Amino acid sequence: MFKTLGIEDNFLGIEEEYSSFENSKVVVLPVPYEKSVSYGKGTKDGPHAILDASHYVEFYDEETKREVHRELGISTLEPLEVATLSEEAALELIYNNVVQLIQQNKFIVMIGGEHTITQSAIAAFAEKYRDLSVLHIDAHSDLRSDYQGSKYSHASVMARVCEFLDPHRLVQIGIRAQSIEEAEFIETSGITTLYAHEIRAGKYTKLLKYWHDFPIDKLTQHVYVTFDLDGFDPSIMPATGTPEPNGLFWNETMKLLQRLSRKKIIVGCDIVELAPIKELHYPNLTAAKLVSKMINYFVN
Repeated sequence: MFKTLGIEDNFLGIEEEYSSFENSKVVVLPVPYEKSVSYGKGTKDGPHAILDASHYVEFYDEETKREVHRELGISTLEPLEVATLSEEAALELIYNNVVQLIQQNKFIVMIGGEHTITQSAIAAFAEKYRDLSVLHIDAHSDLRSDYQGSKYSHASVMARVCEFLDPHRLVQIGIRAQSIEEAEFIETSGITTLYAHEIRAGKYTKLLKYWHDFPIDKLTQHVYVTFDLDGFDPSIMPATGTPEPNGLFWNETMKLLQRLSRKKIIVGCDIVELAPIKELHYPNLTAAKLVSKMINYFVN
């Protein structure tokens, strides 16, 4: 049986009636994994910071007109203990937990932790949904075969995913930092990548009213969403290991996620790479608000 956090520590500070595992459709899975960060550190503290900040997010969402915790139940599991494990053992633990949660028909929202954790969740979902596609929001393409001597680096997570998922079913948005090898791999493998400079130049609005429709139409029916917080512009999300200028802003991102939810079936999601900055609260609250919005948009 999964152990859950109580009202003082769980997502949104929800009373037991709406946060017990048995009565909840949504499960928040904190994974404080940090082993390969290459610049700013602190992603292991991301899940706790998101949970703490979430207590200042309103239950009621004025856009969707919902109190989803009352409709669905939102249970927050105790954080996975990955700090002392090897990379392989940690990834296997994450995979096994996600598999069990899928078997119990829970909608999983994984909060990290560095981006490496995503490969385990996608592997579990890919076994259940044979047509699975992935929407990857990020500043970086994360397609290096290895980085700093590790194939399990956060900079290689999507390269690992492409080893078991058809690259044609990977759609990336907001990319603005990569190596030449990654750019070449994108060109030869069939990955759909919307670079930030192309979005800003209006490349996709020349054909469509909303640029968001182009990547959404490339996805299959069942979609897993992985959201690296450095996909946001540093002006609204400075608390990441490697913030990059020219990122996504809040309103356009919410429009993307909302339109995605109307056209596709979202099977699970993660929010990763928050590296809290001491005494700077708004990035933590922004991340917590993002989690709330994704639940509101994705789960019925």
